[in-house]
Amino acid sequence: MKALRYSEYGPSSVLHVVDVDEPQPGPGQVRIRVRAVGINPFDWKVRSGAFGDTTPSRLPVIPHGDVSGVVDAVGPAAPDGTPGGDAAPQVGDEVFGLAAGGGAAEFAVLKLWVAKPSGMPFEEAAGLPGVVEAAGRALALLGGVEKGQTIVVNGAAGGVGIAATQLAVAHGATVIGTASERNHEFLRSLGATPVTYGEGLADRVRAAAPQGVDLALDTAGRGAVADLVTLTPAPADVVSIVDFDAPKLGARVTDGSEGRAWQTLDEAADLYRQGRFTMPVERVFPLSEAAAAHDLSQSGHVRGKVILVP
Repeated sequence: MKALRYSEYGPSSVLHVVDVDEPQPGPGQVRIRVRAVGINPFDWKVRSGAFGDTTPSRLPVIPHGDVSGVVDAVGPAAPDGTPGGDAAPQVGDEVFGLAAGGGAAEFAVLKLWVAKPSGMPFEEAAGLPGVVEAAGRALALLGGVEKGQTIVVNGAAGGVGIAATQLAVAHGATVIGTASERNHEFLRSLGATPVTYGEGLADRVRAAAPQGVDLALDTAGRGAVADLVTLTPAPADVVSIVDFDAPKLGARVTDGSEGRAWQTLDEAADLYRQGRFTMPVERVFPLSEAAAAHDLSQSGHVRGKVILVP
């Protein structure tokens, strides 16, 4: 099968399409014919060598864990008798989820999956797993969001920000979302009140939320935590997924080591069926143009997700 792979860390030019053996599903796993692959910042950070020798991967690497596709093989039951995702998976099921061993290929083995809602494009579904989990995890670390609360989402037009905004709105919260002006109308369509990021952020948020702010989620960094902690009742009411200096200001950071929130995928799928969740796709690239796709994702000027298709 064709697969995207790199054999050394470095710029996007290290990515190449090669021929490799098809993977086989193990206990509690399924194999899919991949229809789309989502790119997350973590993917190009690992590829660049940013994590150095601490990266658990061993070269060569087939990158990307977020995938969608059609089940074409089902592995034996897991030792505890349960499957790794939705119960009783069947060949032909349309799913999205997390690949084991790399998903940017014609076939991928999944260790976790959710039924793709009918009508959801495969490209949109492939953009969900990582960002939806991160959003759900960060909101849970904040104690969840409830009706009547106000939350600031910094970087609300990125993948995690879009997911967090819609999850918070679905729970009845008021959302103030930061984004560039070109994304303000889009944020309004999600039910958020948009403000621009950058200098003066705290004052703009106070004007948009005279009732005050209860919680804040930083998905973009850029030093915003310093402003966000001035808006919430306590610095610990701010969580960042990108700024690992946040604890120096009393805020918190999540990297997943404290536990994952994969159950949020089911919530997002249910909200999609209700017409209350979406994940825009900025652009779709073939595997052969993966370098350009990584470069676009890394530019930071993306609404939603960049997607690869085998």
